Amino acid sequence: MSASSTTAVAAGSDRSAARRGFLLLVAAGVLWGTGGLAGHLLQSSAGLHPLAVAAYRLLLGGLLISVLLAASGRLHRVARSGALVRRILVNGVLHAVFQGLYFASLALVPVGLATLVKIGSVPVFVTVGICLATRRPPGARLGGAVATAVLGLALLAGFPSADAAPGRLAAGLACALGAGLVFSVMTLVNRRPVAGLDPLVNVGLGCLVGGLLLTPAGLWVGMPLPARPGDLALLAFLGLVPTALAYAAYFGGLRSSSDGATAMATITEPLTAALLSMALLGERMTVPGAVGTALLVLAMLAEYAGPRRR
Repeated sequence: MSASSTTAVAAGSDRSAARRGFLLLVAAGVLWGTGGLAGHLLQSSAGLHPLAVAAYRLLLGGLLISVLLAASGRLHRVARSGALVRRILVNGVLHAVFQGLYFASLALVPVGLATLVKIGSVPVFVTVGICLATRRPPGARLGGAVATAVLGLALLAGFPSADAAPGRLAAGLACALGAGLVFSVMTLVNRRPVAGLDPLVNVGLGCLVGGLLLTPAGLWVGMPLPARPGDLALLAFLGLVPTALAYAAYFGGLRSSSDGATAMATITEPLTAALLSMALLGERMTVPGAVGTALLVLAMLAEYAGPRRR
C-alpha cells in the first residue's frame, strides 16, 4: 500500500471515529436531559424527598458504572494512591451536594428552567474561577460569552407561568444556581488529572461515595419506595439511563471528539429537558424564556468556538 493510500485510510478512520464520538456525546446529552424529568416524576409519584431521590440516583448509577468497570477490567487496573483516594472522596462530597441541590430545584421550579439554569450558569462560574486562579481578566471573546450567559440566565426568569409564587421561584433558582456552582467547582477540581485515575472510574466511585454520604440524610427524611411497578421502573431508569449509560457514552465519545462536539453534548442536556417538560408536563416557554435559552446556547457554543484553551 502506498503512503498516500495509507494516509487516506488513516484520515477516513479518524473521520469515522470523530463521527462516532460526536454521536456518543450527543446521546450522552440527551440521556442526561431525561434525568430531571425522571427525578421529578419519581418525587411526585412516590412522594420521595429530593435528598432521597438524589441518594438513590447516585447509589444506583455509581453501582452500575462500577460493575461495568469491574467487568471490563478497568477497575482492577487502577493504581491506588493517597491522591487518588482524596480525589474520589472530594468528588463524592461534590456529587452529593450537586445532586441534592439539583433535585431540590426540581421540586420548586419547572424541570426545563432548573436544568437550563444549572447548566447555563456553569460557563460563568468556571470562567470566574479560572480568572481568580490565574489572576487574569477574561479576554474579549470569553467576556462576551459570559455576559451573554448572564443575560440569558436573567431572561430565563420568564420561563415559568406568571402565577408562580415569587418565594418558590427564588428558592428554586437559588438551588439551581447552587447546583451549577458545585458542578463548576467539580469541573475546576478535576482539571488536573490524578495519575492512574481513569475518568470513568472517578465518576463511578465518586457517585457511589456521594450516594453513601447522602444515605443517612435520605433515611432521615424517608427513603421507603412504594412497591409499584411504575415507581420501580422510574428508579431503575434514573440510575441506568441518565446516569450509568450517559456517563459511559460521554467518556466513550470524548476520546475522539472535537470541542464543538463537546459543546453539543453540553447543549443537548438542557434542551432535551426543556422539550420533554413542555411535552409531558405541560410547562410553557414564554418569549423571555425562549430568548434566554437562545442566549445560553450561543454562550455555550462560544465557549468552544475559539482555539482550545488550557
